[in-house]
Amino acid sequence: MKKYTYIDLFAGAGGLSLGFDNAGFKNLFSVEFDKTYANTYMKNFPDHNMIVDDIKNIDDKKIESLVGKNKVDIIIGGPPCQGFSIAGNIGRNFIDDDRNRLFKEFVRFVKLLQPRMFIMENVAAMERHNKGKTIKEISEEFKKCGYDIKHKVLLASDYSVPQERRRIFIVGTKKDNSFQFPKKCSKIVTIKDAIDDLPRLESGEISDIPNHVAMKHSKQMLEKMSYIKDGGNRMDIPEDLRPKSGDPRKYIRYDSKKPSYCVTGDMRKIFHYSQNRALTCRELARIQTFPDTFIFYGNSGQIQQQIGNAVPPLLAEKMAIQAKEVLDNE
Repeated sequence: MKKYTYIDLFAGAGGLSLGFDNAGFKNLFSVEFDKTYANTYMKNFPDHNMIVDDIKNIDDKKIESLVGKNKVDIIIGGPPCQGFSIAGNIGRNFIDDDRNRLFKEFVRFVKLLQPRMFIMENVAAMERHNKGKTIKEISEEFKKCGYDIKHKVLLASDYSVPQERRRIFIVGTKKDNSFQFPKKCSKIVTIKDAIDDLPRLESGEISDIPNHVAMKHSKQMLEKMSYIKDGGNRMDIPEDLRPKSGDPRKYIRYDSKKPSYCVTGDMRKIFHYSQNRALTCRELARIQTFPDTFIFYGNSGQIQQQIGNAVPPLLAEKMAIQAKEVLDNE
């Protein structure tokens, strides 16, 4: 059976690549600028061709030599877009903002290689930024390259990922866009479903399972978190000990009956539902649907960033299966 080919831009640790590999796609090459992310990627995908460089240094001639005689079926990736936030730069065009040059690099690859499809992932705020003008601008850039565009914000917990994570997926096809976003699953997977079988750990304890190492908390922090019940928050802490300010999304405990909060690069002050500690990197990776065989490299802060920035491989695989249907039917 023919394997469809893909290129992964801004590949990070490899969440999208893992999903597409699992769906039977073949990687042509991947690009990642950050050496620690790229190291994790290369160790987990030894057969992939990883280019560790700033994407703007990869000129058109180099791109064509990397592709060779292969036909590119799909380009995937999540370019960082620093040029907007939820507050946004109202009145300023997204495309003209120099901070969005990485988005423009994604467009350059699509324009040059003319893949049969592309899938771009980004933060959900992109859809409503600048009163919807930004997503229109982005769609127009791809239309100029010859693509018909669809986009949708997906909630990961609707697709068997044990996490409340919202991200936008922009899908372009060369012909009339027949791509169908994956169907929602009826069963919600909770954080307890995802991580409860991992060995119990005390603060600072190390296990034999890769990346399953508990953060060492201070005595004061351990006392504060001991008051917070399953699904509770800082209001469970006695008033004389309770932090008076700071992010309300900190000093909370996961609810064992629900999916996890969205995994980010800093989860140190959100506590295990039944153990007195923050989650380990392995537990966070489980929530992102990485298998235990996928090992992350770097220090604990770097590893949390790699995990938090990844696309959940299970969601990536569901998107890849839907992409395959379009490619099969062309």
